[in-house]
Amino acid sequence: MKSYVVIGLGRFGSEAAIRLSQQGCEVLAIDANSNLIQHLSNEVTQAVVADARDKDVLRALDVQSFDCGIVAIGNSLSDSVLATMHLKELNVPYIVCKAHDEVHSQVLKKLGADKVVIPEKENAARLAKSLASSNVLDYIELSEDYGIVEVPAPKSWHEKSLKDLNVRAKLGVNILAVKREGKINVSPSADFAIEEGDILVILGDNQALRRVQKL
Repeated sequence: MKSYVVIGLGRFGSEAAIRLSQQGCEVLAIDANSNLIQHLSNEVTQAVVADARDKDVLRALDVQSFDCGIVAIGNSLSDSVLATMHLKELNVPYIVCKAHDEVHSQVLKKLGADKVVIPEKENAARLAKSLASSNVLDYIELSEDYGIVEVPAPKSWHEKSLKDLNVRAKLGVNILAVKREGKINVSPSADFAIEEGDILVILGDNQALRRVQKL
């Protein structure tokens, strides 16, 4: 069982703590606000009212024994920096931090954070990619360059088999699944024929996905 200590129980921290707990992980949640702790007390392994700016307090809570520390203090740069420094000095193996802007992110990275996320920026970028093409029903970002999209089957693909379309060679994408009338065909065979109304789940780099969207 993996173990996580989550510091800061705003929207981001609370969601992370609850989701990790639901996946069977051990979660210690820390915040100075007793109301937030009370709200989360039945959702995680342990929820504690504590000041994460004090390294001795964190040491007493044995945070150094956890596999990963998540610093979700996004509204106070100084508090976020102190908590990150303490986790680093206590040798927590992997540290993930929330930042509210690029400057905050750079500071945390220089302190040794293994991963820094700017939730608002990432969500906005994902939303923009989705809205940029009216025929994209959903977009999942796998990395900066790769993603998965759901698109209605292009008209030019109707009544053609995957073998005939040969999209991997021609377009550089892979059709992972086809949704038809509420059912999902995962890894359809080469003889599978696309029909009008099909929804295609396609994997590829962003440039290749854009080519599909223009068909």
